[in-house]
Order: sequence, then C-alpha cells, then structure tokens
Amino acid sequence: MTAPFLILETGQPVASMRRHGSFAHWIRVAAGLERDEAVVVDVEGGDDLPSREGFAGAIVTGSAAMVTDRHDWSERSAAWLRDAAHAGMPLLGICYGHQLIAHALGGEVGANPSGREMGTIRLDLHPPAAADPLFAGLPARIPAQATHLQSVLRLPDGATVLAKSAQDAAHAFRWGAAVWGLQFHPEFSTTHMRGYIRARSEALAGEGRCGKRLAREVSAAPQARQVLRRFVRHARGSRAG
Repeated sequence: MTAPFLILETGQPVASMRRHGSFAHWIRVAAGLERDEAVVVDVEGGDDLPSREGFAGAIVTGSAAMVTDRHDWSERSAAWLRDAAHAGMPLLGICYGHQLIAHALGGEVGANPSGREMGTIRLDLHPPAAADPLFAGLPARIPAQATHLQSVLRLPDGATVLAKSAQDAAHAFRWGAAVWGLQFHPEFSTTHMRGYIRARSEALAGEGRCGKRLAREVSAAPQARQVLRRFVRHARGSRAG
C-alpha cells in the first residue's frame, strides 16, 4: 500500500471561496493525490499532531493567521516540523507553511517591507534551482499565484534560496535534502486567485491598487503546479529508497 501524505491544515480559505473546498482539498487535487492518499490534520482547529510514522511526507497549508502571532497551535506545529525536518521527513510548506518551516528552523518571519504581494507574479529562479529536484528544468522565469503580507526575512542557517520575485527575495527555499518552502501557492487555479483578489478588493483599494485590474492580469501558472507534483514524486521516491 502506498504511504499517504500528511496535510497539516493551518487555516481555511476566505469565506467567499469555501464553496470550492478547503486548502487541504485544493492541495490534494493539485498534487494529484486520491482521497485515500492524504490524511488531513486541522492543527488550527485543535487536532493533535500525529506520529510521523507511516507518512510519505507532509505538506503545510496556507492560513490567514500570522506566524509572528505565535499562536499555541502554530508553535506546537513548528516544534513538530523542526523534529520532522531533522529526522529527514520530506516537508513542503506553502505560504504560511513556508514561513512556519522557516521559523521552526531558526529563520525570521515578519511583515514584507514591500507590502502586500498579490496576483499572478513572476518568479526568477536562482542558479541552485537548476539542480533542485522540484525546480530543475523549469524556465528561468515562471508565473505563480501569490497572496501574502508576511515573508521570510531571514532564512534558516543552511537554507538555499531557489526563487525570488520583485517583492520577495526568498519566494522558495530548500533546507537539507528534503525540506522546501514556497511562498507562492502552487495549488491555486486562476479561479482561486481571482476569488482571493475579489475578497481583498477593499484592502487593495486602500493601498491604492485596482483589484479589477489585478484580476484581469491573472493567468495560469502550470510550472508552479509542477513543483507541487514533483514534491509528491520526490517524497515517494525518497521513501522507496
């Protein structure tokens, strides 16, 4: 039997997008996992963190929470992730998950000095990405979906930056052989991205930005989704090895 992936759910989508399911559902579908190939643990909702045994790897979702708020559930998850990373478990953090893993391993998270990053952005891959299991062979610049206010301001010791955007110097990183953080959302479709822009239209207007224009500029990001699927394949291969 194929070992399932653990999805640590650290939050839920904005209310207007919940008709499309949870973050965990979006990730599972985008990753190409069947229902019985993923186990969802709602850590924000109070679920206990399970033993690492029997999982091919773990994926940490996004959240509306802030890592800097140091919620009890978040700090407990950080401790679990720290132990898992040092034990060699394949880990992938998305948005909040990216920041939480960085925090867990000794990095620094805080408000992005450039402000909110939202919409279909362009990621520039760093040279180390060419030899990375998740990014190798991708174009030097790829589109990706993003929505966040906080960022990883200082990477954990030993981490390698794999991609940057115009507003975020550490949009993707790898720590060790099997731990990745992605500030962007590889699971987001254009529907998800436009829905988030509409939900944040008032905040965007307050920042002097036009939500309608951002929504018009949303485009597909197939290479970003490939990164998620490659993590699944790599984690399974690592376990088999």
